[in-house]
Amino acid sequence: MLEQKNLLEKIRPLLQREGTVFQKKKNIYARRAQPGETIQTVTEDGLETSNSAEAGDFVVRNQTKAGEAYIMPADKFAQRYAPLYQSDGHWLEYRPKGRIIALELTPELLAALELPNEFEFVAPWGDPMIAKMGDYLGSPENYSEVYRIARKEFFETYAPAV
Repeated sequence: MLEQKNLLEKIRPLLQREGTVFQKKKNIYARRAQPGETIQTVTEDGLETSNSAEAGDFVVRNQTKAGEAYIMPADKFAQRYAPLYQSDGHWLEYRPKGRIIALELTPELLAALELPNEFEFVAPWGDPMIAKMGDYLGSPENYSEVYRIARKEFFETYAPAV
């Protein structure tokens, strides 16, 4: 399995040179996570990863057909989302405010990275994450981490930044 720092070292120059800046085009729902709570992120094509919450973390749920959920630390959450209004009892709706730089995992990019059509790497939170040809690898604009965004959910969630 490819370590996070190794994947980031491989992909950073390509993100800087060829990446496109995107922003989320849909709001998200979020709530405070319970410490120790485990969330499995499931996209239309199956299990992507899982993560366990620490004190102060948030559970984020995207407004996609799959409704994939994931854990996000409070500091990253505050940088990336602004509250809108309460949606149902304990989930709040938030507007995205951050941007990412992303690249599609094309056959050419996978060959340049010397990676197979499907591979696993260590996600920024330390758990395995799967990536497949056609998916996107995304990073914050400071290139501090890299993560997978499944193809279908990418197009439901992101648009080129304006």
